[in-house]
Amino acid sequence: MADIRSLVGSKIRDCRKAKGLSQDQLAELCGFHYSYIGGVERGERNISLENLAKIAAALELEPKVFFEFDVPFQQPVSDKKDAAIQEVLAILKAKDVQYIQMTKKLLVEIFKTFPRQ
Repeated sequence: MADIRSLVGSKIRDCRKAKGLSQDQLAELCGFHYSYIGGVERGERNISLENLAKIAAALELEPKVFFEFDVPFQQPVSDKKDAAIQEVLAILKAKDVQYIQMTKKLLVEIFKTFPRQ
């Protein structure tokens, strides 16, 4: 059987990616350095239960999810939608207001061509 640290670290990585977060973003939410998150995900760090709980809270998950090795993590549809919206917002926040306004106009035109869902 694989090392427990590697199994838990891999599960944390899967959950983080499913939420659309970078290691930097997760680390910031937890109050950790990004290199700590990387070490945990690679199974190099022996994470404490307190830190595991912080990571779970930042990912809005129960800590038990990190020990469900036979079950692939699947983000609920509403979480996927929220994650996609957050990704779009992150892209837009890095742009000048003129590009944001142009993007808004493009989106309005695109959605006019598709039936409502």
